Amino acid sequence: MASLLSMQWVASLRKPRSLSRLRTAARGVDKRSYSGEKASSVEYLQRSVVPSMHYQKSLPRLPVPKLEDTIRRYLAAQRPLLDDDQFRTTEKLAQDFQSGVGKQLHEELVAQDKTNKHTSYISAPWFDMYLSARDSVVLNFNPFISLNPDPKTQYNDQLIRATNMVCSAVRFMKTLRAGLLEPEVFHLNPAKSDTDSFKKFIRWVPSSLSWYGAYMVNAYPLDMSQYFRLFNSTRIPRCGRDELFTDEKGPHVLVMRKGNMYVFDIVDRDGNLVKPAEIQSHLKYILSDPAPAPAFPLGVLTSENRDVWAGLRDKLLAAGNTENLHIVDSAVFCLCLDDDSMRDHIHTSHNMLHGDGCNRWYDKSFSIILTKDGQAAINFEHSWGDGVAVLRFLNEIFKDTTEQPLVHPGSVAAAVDSASAVRRLQFQLDSELENGIQKAKESFDSTVSKLTIDAMEFKKGGKEQLKKSKLSPDAIAQLAFQMGFLRQYGKTVATYESCSTAAFMHGRTETIRPATIHTKQCSHAFVCQPGQHSVEQLRAMLKECSKYHGQLTKEAAMGQGFDRHLFALRYLANSKGQALHSLYTDPSYAAINHNILSTSTLTSPAVNLGGFAPVVPDGFGVGYGVHDDWIGCNVSSYPSRNVQEFLQCVHKSLEDIFTVVEGKPLS
Repeated sequence: MASLLSMQWVASLRKPRSLSRLRTAARGVDKRSYSGEKASSVEYLQRSVVPSMHYQKSLPRLPVPKLEDTIRRYLAAQRPLLDDDQFRTTEKLAQDFQSGVGKQLHEELVAQDKTNKHTSYISAPWFDMYLSARDSVVLNFNPFISLNPDPKTQYNDQLIRATNMVCSAVRFMKTLRAGLLEPEVFHLNPAKSDTDSFKKFIRWVPSSLSWYGAYMVNAYPLDMSQYFRLFNSTRIPRCGRDELFTDEKGPHVLVMRKGNMYVFDIVDRDGNLVKPAEIQSHLKYILSDPAPAPAFPLGVLTSENRDVWAGLRDKLLAAGNTENLHIVDSAVFCLCLDDDSMRDHIHTSHNMLHGDGCNRWYDKSFSIILTKDGQAAINFEHSWGDGVAVLRFLNEIFKDTTEQPLVHPGSVAAAVDSASAVRRLQFQLDSELENGIQKAKESFDSTVSKLTIDAMEFKKGGKEQLKKSKLSPDAIAQLAFQMGFLRQYGKTVATYESCSTAAFMHGRTETIRPATIHTKQCSHAFVCQPGQHSVEQLRAMLKECSKYHGQLTKEAAMGQGFDRHLFALRYLANSKGQALHSLYTDPSYAAINHNILSTSTLTSPAVNLGGFAPVVPDGFGVGYGVHDDWIGCNVSSYPSRNVQEFLQCVHKSLEDIFTVVEGKPLS
């Protein structure tokens, strides 16, 4: 039933308007409306008519693609990366896999999936992949998303904004836990589905059937299973494989300043938000605390290799720090108050992505970072979720803090005894732990010193102009990266674009592979043979790239990519102790998974910019957003790549593309 409905959904998305909306959904871009009744008290953000988890039980299941489709898609993605001889070898291995070992593994995966109807086939292997990774979470996994400033500039004061953000975060948490947060729904026809009358109807439809009711009016509820990990959650280092810990009883926030760690309650004994004026008083106390930065800041240990950190954590427990570590792990979230003001976007990106290593606890599910000049961002640990919950949280708290702030520039902090309400955590450290902290700091400094970040804004066109020309904005941005890399390095390389599969129960992500035979041909025409094609021919190539990218996006959002399926089959073979088929040991398989261009897009009224480090030493980490009349990129690299030159090449590519879109020949 669900797969038939999925096919009908895709069919409905062939309308240009709907397709652009799917792309919006597929990338977490927020055009949804969360128009639940306004909360009548200070405790809740909203009071949704439909319970938050109403659709969860009836969500469709993530489909396991047909093996022949996966192999066909895999080979299509390999074609632009390989020469003829390499491709023939890879093709032969893939066909052998499809008819032999792969067929058996696929049948086993399908059977396994049928017996686990409460989840998706990718969920457990994906958690395992993240939690078993031994690399530091800093740069390798944790991304950041920075918020726009409050439009009312006086509210960007560090203390005022921090207080309002803490209050809004608690209100969000309470609204979620009370089931009063609007369910996450993607509306293809909001005039029918995003209405009070529909909500009043659907709330009475049993939750085991509610998804189908929403589907009938072209609305698609999204998976919200990751939301409970937002609060009171931490990734705990363990030797070999970490674990996720959640303790919803924790009433306190963890605050970091100068590497010192403080806690105070933000929820009272009755489960209510502590008075905003008291929270303001406690934060004011922390910001004025004259305590020097600790000689051995504990937070830097969370930036270590996971096995090293697991060993040091055991030593911390043995040294008598069990209670303090539990306080850290069970905190509602982490608030980092930085003493620096930001010079520019680049400084902001470095600070929010990694900072100095001392004033962070990178293992918390998320940390809100607030600089001295009131710039705000979230840095989040990635194993527990894919950003869908984080983006919703960000959008809601930005809206709440800017539209209904609970403290104001004239607000007076409550006259309470913050000295007794706020506790600075003191840890018992022996020489071995001090040495471990020192080594972690040296390793951190060495690693982050190699990272370069640069940004680019293309101001000569954006989403509106591209849509008028019936071109996909995302396809054109991705094409510009392909052209830019070709212009700089003379080749086409493995490229990764993340796509959410939250339309399915326990969906995670699927990969869109933007490097295609169409982008390769088009890039060569623009970069290597600019005078050899007419404007009409170049425009036809742009349309072909756009059309094919749109198809890949639809397939990925519907769980019909090839990456997760091949990953799950390999995971299954490994779990059985089976020798891997040559498809997985083929150098071409290693190459397509060595993603030199790792890309992710995000646009939302709340978001200023986002970023992450490259996923390979010789790669680029490309965060980008296509706005109405401009296109922005925030790109990172290590020393083997020149990020500034890459952005110049991308800018030149966008200039050429928009020249052709306007019907002018390339000069």
